[in-house]
Amino acid sequence: MLDKGYINHQEISTITINQQTKQIETFTRLKMAGSHALVMAVLVMGIAFHSTLIDATIAKSMYFNWGAHHSSILGNGDDLRLVLDQTSGSGIQSKRAFLFGSIEMLIKLVPGNSAGTVTAYYLSSTGAKHDEIDFEFLGNSTGEPYTIHTNIYTQGQGNKEQQFKLWFDPTSGYHNYTIHWNPTQVVWYVDSVPIRVFRNYESEGIAYPNQQGMRVYSSLWNADNWATRGGLVKIDWTSAPFVASYRRFRARACKWNGPVSISLCAIPTPGNWWMSPVYKQLSNGQQAQLKWVRDNYMIYNYCTDFKRFKGQIPPECSKPQF
Repeated sequence: MLDKGYINHQEISTITINQQTKQIETFTRLKMAGSHALVMAVLVMGIAFHSTLIDATIAKSMYFNWGAHHSSILGNGDDLRLVLDQTSGSGIQSKRAFLFGSIEMLIKLVPGNSAGTVTAYYLSSTGAKHDEIDFEFLGNSTGEPYTIHTNIYTQGQGNKEQQFKLWFDPTSGYHNYTIHWNPTQVVWYVDSVPIRVFRNYESEGIAYPNQQGMRVYSSLWNADNWATRGGLVKIDWTSAPFVASYRRFRARACKWNGPVSISLCAIPTPGNWWMSPVYKQLSNGQQAQLKWVRDNYMIYNYCTDFKRFKGQIPPECSKPQF
């Protein structure tokens, strides 16, 4: 069922929270009553909950949160241009926050001499203890490849960077960048190819992003103090304006309606498709794709940076991630 817009947010949110609270109470009672009743409840709740999935245009799902001076949403509302010039960059964010699911966007990166620019596409909550899952595309001089910078923050702590080159020109056409996130793992995909996995080892004291709803953000900005060769290559403003193009934002994800969503978004119902066993671990074919990317295109991994961490490598680095 498609989302028809964001009219009367407060009323819709209140209704949804009440529905979710009743569903959790029902789920708990029926779990105590027996397995047959539980199965029937899961089926009914899954059908009802499916209506919370978002499949709308960029214009209906997102808004400019800064620097919209030259940026624009075009066509039927599903094409976006973010612009960076000497006056400002620009950014956009989703109207809703989500907890678990699949967030995807088609992106065509800044062509030509993009050195010093960063196109960011990420999920984030707010506050000092925020969670965040990042794609950042670091520009480069004409003819040199982009760098994909990935990171994940849990409870405000990041420092989990992994970087990759791409096996194609990301400026010549649109490519799909997807963040898939469930209670078991976070997976970064490029054109359906997994490039990174971060698994849930919360039971072993390693923080995992499963308690906070996150909105979707994208921005194009001046980062020439670090983005290209550690800041040695600066932006060439004679090449401005710089333009990143987007299409078809899709959040097939669980809407965040406060703490009640922590339980509801993790219930294994048909509507919560990300809870299916097939999404608990990469398939053998996907693991082969992941290995190919990491063997051939990974250029930095925080888990092998012994000097940076003075020999104290973060604990998740010793755990299987795929």
